[in-house]
Amino acid sequence: MSQLLYEMGGWLGFLSRPAVLLQFLSSTALVLLYILLVVPRLKKRRYRLMALGSVGLWLVLRLNGLLIERLGLPGGLVHFYSQVWGMWVLLALARLLLLTRFPAKQIQLLYSRLVQPLFGLVVLVALVNQLGDVGDVAEIPLFSLFGTPLTSGGLALLLIVPYFLLVVSAFPMVWLGHLLQRLFHFSQGTRDAATLVMRYLLIGIGVLWLMHKVGLNTSAIAAIAGGLSVGIGFGIKEVFSNFISGLWLLFEGSVRPGSVLFIDGDPCEVRSLGLRAAVLWRNRDNAELVIPNQTFFTDTTTTYTGSDRLRRSEVQIGAAYRHDPSQVITLLEEVARSTSGVLPEPSPKAFLIGYGDSSINYSLRYCIEDPLSNLAIQSAVSQAVWKAFAAGGIEIPFPQRVLSMQPLTPDEH
Repeated sequence: MSQLLYEMGGWLGFLSRPAVLLQFLSSTALVLLYILLVVPRLKKRRYRLMALGSVGLWLVLRLNGLLIERLGLPGGLVHFYSQVWGMWVLLALARLLLLTRFPAKQIQLLYSRLVQPLFGLVVLVALVNQLGDVGDVAEIPLFSLFGTPLTSGGLALLLIVPYFLLVVSAFPMVWLGHLLQRLFHFSQGTRDAATLVMRYLLIGIGVLWLMHKVGLNTSAIAAIAGGLSVGIGFGIKEVFSNFISGLWLLFEGSVRPGSVLFIDGDPCEVRSLGLRAAVLWRNRDNAELVIPNQTFFTDTTTTYTGSDRLRRSEVQIGAAYRHDPSQVITLLEEVARSTSGVLPEPSPKAFLIGYGDSSINYSLRYCIEDPLSNLAIQSAVSQAVWKAFAAGGIEIPFPQRVLSMQPLTPDEH
């Protein structure tokens, strides 16, 4: 550790030289002026002007390096600045091209999780190489881990490689899952499960390779893990159960992304199905529910998208006794057929379901395509029924109670 601190102290001494400070401060000032003064004005214009502004800053940085070299001073750090900015400009242009062909959400996810962290890592390694030699820095010993001396390069690999394994493994495995689905005609649930299993298998192989690359004592790690597994086995029992449940649900396909489930009296759409829990979206209050996978095996779950997305809905209404029931039934069915969102097939049906105290009660049943829009369509049908009854002179009665008081007899006074 002391050797690494000594190396970093040498970097600070190098940066404190006047020629290096001139390069650093001039380049930083140009970048800050561009960000604070130019970028706010270009944001209101088209993307082409933003691209031209970025290219312009790159040219200014290059010109700054040439001027410093003309003064007889070294300009390596300024050229490093311009190279880094040039790479950033190329990535920004590539992003604009990808946005014309692919959804913006996917491109944003790709850049935020993979491209930008990878760019930052490349810049950091290049900067260390400017200040010293990356190979020599990577060989600096730090401390002992599981009986094995760990170098700064090994520590960097242990911190960086797992992240990129988790992120990068998703992209080839998704492509491989689609390929296997075309070859073997998998269902979507089976494809998702196979993709997830292959991804975690790839991550496991990558972790083993990393341990071998760093030189860790695998026998010591296995012994420690075996001892801990007995103690924490009971603590992670639920996690393991949810893991197996998630794989089973993916293979079975009974619950999959896009499914609409009836949870606690509300229709919810499954947004994602992970190995521990499913994330559901509730339309009523725009909330996301995180439900452990094991719940779907222990509790009864109602789904509206098991075989199809059709859902039958119902509106109940009462009409006065003096109206002909056949006339009311015909009118109700016509109203449902003319309401937006109600499917023509299966055809809406109205039924007389009982005789109430003040009205004959009817049930209008119809099918809709999107279960999540049931409440809005139900409201539209109810309003259309009220208007149709008012136009047709059909009364919607309401209960009335008449109280009569009998006069008291002389004996009761």
